[in-house]
Amino acid sequence: MKKNYTIVGLIFLIFFVISFITNILNSIMPNIKVSFELSRRLVAFIPFSFFIAYGVMSIPAGILIEKYGGKKTIIIAFLFALAGSFIFASSPSFIVMLPSLFLIGIGMAILQVAINPLLRASGGEEHFAFLSVMAQLVFGGASAISPYIYRYLVENLNNYTDTGGILLNTLSKIVPTDLSWVSLYWIFTIVIVVVVIVIFSIKFPKVELQDDEKSGTGATYLELLKNKYVILFFLGIFAYVGTESGVANWVSQFLKEYHGYSPEIEGANTISKFWLFLTFGCFLGLVLLKIFDSKIVLIVFSTAAIISLTVALLGPGHVALIAFPLVGFFASVMWSIIISLALNSIPKHHGVFSGILITGIIGGAILPVIIGFLSDLIGLKFGMMFMYITLGYILSIGIWAKPLINNKTIKLKND
Repeated sequence: MKKNYTIVGLIFLIFFVISFITNILNSIMPNIKVSFELSRRLVAFIPFSFFIAYGVMSIPAGILIEKYGGKKTIIIAFLFALAGSFIFASSPSFIVMLPSLFLIGIGMAILQVAINPLLRASGGEEHFAFLSVMAQLVFGGASAISPYIYRYLVENLNNYTDTGGILLNTLSKIVPTDLSWVSLYWIFTIVIVVVVIVIFSIKFPKVELQDDEKSGTGATYLELLKNKYVILFFLGIFAYVGTESGVANWVSQFLKEYHGYSPEIEGANTISKFWLFLTFGCFLGLVLLKIFDSKIVLIVFSTAAIISLTVALLGPGHVALIAFPLVGFFASVMWSIIISLALNSIPKHHGVFSGILITGIIGGAILPVIIGFLSDLIGLKFGMMFMYITLGYILSIGIWAKPLINNKTIKLKND
């Protein structure tokens, strides 16, 4: 298929939007808690409402792509996200927020499944690995930028005096004065509308799905679910996304409760660094995976993540500001290694297996709820220690995984 770099650029834009909308929750959690007067266990249902959509839509999304093609499926995904953003922005309350986030989550889940085959086809199979890394860089960049946009909006809309430009003037009139952070969802609404218009104006290529990108039959799913390694690697993805979400969603609240830091300043900065460090760690991981066996890299990075989490939870405030981002740095290789070990451990049905693995993203829904419940009982610090279990499980994968094919490494010297 002829390369289409316009589509590649559009996919990078979609990755940016996905990250921007998804990871802003990490920054606004303390605001939501205060604005709606929520307990920590109720706060935990906010990421739950979003990430549970991945469990619902990851597999059906593949069916949508096969039936309607990439362009229509991507538009459908954005329409779900648009509905969720507009509904909450128009009527901000905790009761409205939960179903709104579920709608946004459905849209993001469909997009995650839809854009990878399109990126492979548009950029060329021989460049797919490189373009995937570039897409992750864009994804991480959006996650790092979004806390600063949140900070800008909140700082300027609080006690607004009609001295801003057209954006701030408009937002100040439609956003409740005590809910300045809700302005983000008006921004999401505008961004989504613009992106949908752009998508409508671009001609998409016809994408032939490879065998590992197609949905399977019920019998195929049953066959795979009888394989213990399918379940074990599903739990690995569940543990990873749960850990990532557990840290990112609760770090700002932790810094506020235990060290008195502002969610809008130190909290936002720390979350931004968490995603930046996670992005930079991906590049180091690429180098290390060319030198060492992936299982060794996973064991070392998992151990380092556990140490960093311990320092962040038990150390003084100024140390926590660095230790939490370091958790992200050492978590950076976990997703790709778990996925590769999983797919290299099963000889066939990789498309169906991938759908099962992606469903494990619901860990991002479940773990914050567990932390929230534990936090109300024993405190947030001890609640976040539950992540020792998930990180320990990820470390164990490096011990028990038995892939049929190991990652190829270079020899540093001749025998």
